[in-house]
Amino acid sequence: MCKTFLPHLLARPEGHIATVSSMGGFVPVPGQTAYGASKAAVKLLTEGLNSELLDTNVRVTLIFPGAIGTNIVVNSGAMTKEQMSAASSGAAAYKTTPSPVAATQIIAGIEKNAYHVYIGSDSKLMGRLTRLMPRRAAKMIYSQMKSLLPG
Repeated sequence: MCKTFLPHLLARPEGHIATVSSMGGFVPVPGQTAYGASKAAVKLLTEGLNSELLDTNVRVTLIFPGAIGTNIVVNSGAMTKEQMSAASSGAAAYKTTPSPVAATQIIAGIEKNAYHVYIGSDSKLMGRLTRLMPRRAAKMIYSQMKSLLPG
């Protein structure tokens, strides 16, 4: 997509590329290793694009959503509807950001030419913790999400 659209963006007075990674791109989630690896690749691709485009009119923003109020967990097969319902009824650990709030925060980040945009308190917290104490962050996610592991 970038190779196709970048020439058009460069021809404009200004342009912006925004990509969506995930908390899984910077902290491992049990049962989601391949997904996390792909989101980590999105992170590095986006940061590389940012570096390559520094002297141009095109800006780049990388978005890290946490738990957003959608059906993505069930639709991805990471949890069944029953598991999601049980998790929602008990733990505050599954608090989600409503999708309209997430959209507003993403747009605000793009308008500010933010390098990274963390959506939700979970993403903000884990983003900081991962940079300061990566092993502790991984253990926290493991303890909250180990039910995603088979068996």
